[in-house]
Amino acid sequence: MVITYIEIFDRLEALHSGIKQAIDGLPQEALDWVPGSEINSLCVLVIHTAGAERYWIGDVIGGNLSDRVREEEFHAKGISVKGLNDRLDEVLSHSQSVLNALDLNDLETTRTSPRDSREVTVAWSLAHALEHTALHLGHIQIIKQLWDQKPVTPMA
Repeated sequence: MVITYIEIFDRLEALHSGIKQAIDGLPQEALDWVPGSEINSLCVLVIHTAGAERYWIGDVIGGNLSDRVREEEFHAKGISVKGLNDRLDEVLSHSQSVLNALDLNDLETTRTSPRDSREVTVAWSLAHALEHTALHLGHIQIIKQLWDQKPVTPMA
C-alpha cells in the first residue's frame, strides 16, 4: 500500500484540528501561560509548530523560502486564538499547495535544508513534519490540561 499525498494532507489537517480544539475558547492568559521552567506556552508551541511545518514542507520540499527565524518563535506572546488559528490555516494551505505539486516519484528525491545544507529526502521531510506536528499537539494538549487544573487564585 502506498500512502498518497492526499492522506498526508488529511493527517496534517487532523493534527491542526486537534491543536485548534485544544486552544479553542482559551483566554489570552492561558495562551501565554508558562507552566514551568523549560516549558513553552501554548502560543509558542502553536507558532513553532506552524513554523516548523512551513519550513519542512514549504522551504525544504517546495523550495519556497519563508525567511523563518526559528528562535523568534520561542518568544511569541499576545497572539489570540483567532491569530493562532489563522497562522495554522495559512501554513496548512501552503502545505497543501506544495503537496499538490508532488507525485509519488518525488518521495525518493533529495532536497537541501536551507538552514544547515543537510540533504534529506522528500519522504523524510514529510515524515518529520508529521511527527513534529503530532509531538507538539501532545505537548499542547498536556499544557491545556495543566491550565484546566490550575488552581484559581481568589481576587484580593
